[in-house]
Amino acid sequence: MKTPKTIRKYCKHCNKPTEQAISAAKKRDRGTLKRGSIARGKGRGRGTGLGNKGRWGSKPTKPKMLGKKTSKKRDLRYKCKECGKTSIQRSGVRTKKLVFE
Repeated sequence: MKTPKTIRKYCKHCNKPTEQAISAAKKRDRGTLKRGSIARGKGRGRGTGLGNKGRWGSKPTKPKMLGKKTSKKRDLRYKCKECGKTSIQRSGVRTKKLVFE
C-alpha cells in the first residue's frame, strides 16, 4: 500500500486541520486478565456447587488454527507538526507492504 509521508488532517489537540507526518507500527493486541481472574475466583469459591456456573464453569476447547494470515495489521500514526502530539488511526490496515512516498 502506498501512502504519502505527510497529510493535512484534523488535529484534536490543536482543534484545527494541520500538516501531519505519517508513521507505521504493528497493531497490538490488548492483554487480558482472564486467566488470572478465573484462578483468583476459584480461590474465593466461585464456580462451586450445582447448576449453570456461567463464566466460572468449564471453558470450551481451544479451536485449531486453520491457517496463518499472510499479513499483519498496521497502525498508522499521525504526528502533528505544530503541537508534536500523535494520534492513532482507529482501525489498523492489513497490508503486506507499506510504502511512504
